[in-house]
Amino acid sequence: MQQPLCLSEKDTALLESARAIIKSRHKKFWHVIGAALRTRSGRVFSAVHIEAGVGRIAVCAEAIAIGMAATAGDTEIESIVAVHADGTIAAPCGMCRELILDYSPAALVIVPGEREGVVVPIESLIPNKYKWTP
Repeated sequence: MQQPLCLSEKDTALLESARAIIKSRHKKFWHVIGAALRTRSGRVFSAVHIEAGVGRIAVCAEAIAIGMAATAGDTEIESIVAVHADGTIAAPCGMCRELILDYSPAALVIVPGEREGVVVPIESLIPNKYKWTP
């Protein structure tokens, strides 16, 4: 497994984008996670998690950000990060790991580290991934 990388200036800026979206859109019980992704073209897409009364229909912030990028026709994810309402880094859930890897196998993910966060390849977060042919 590849060693985690320290955050670059671009990664720190992406982390701040995720923190800014959850700070501005946080709503207790409804929007508790913020995410930001940067595509290979340099565009940044930020989103919040959407909760629902029926938990099965909640949608993760990472999935919404990927949907925003897909809507814009820009799905080559370079890096992605999610944060809790307090700004601490959140590791992506299993479904988001699958989704990120499906859309961009070379994507990097900022995950919690000893101090702030570290950067790891998405493939290291989901070994032996289910393979399908679209």
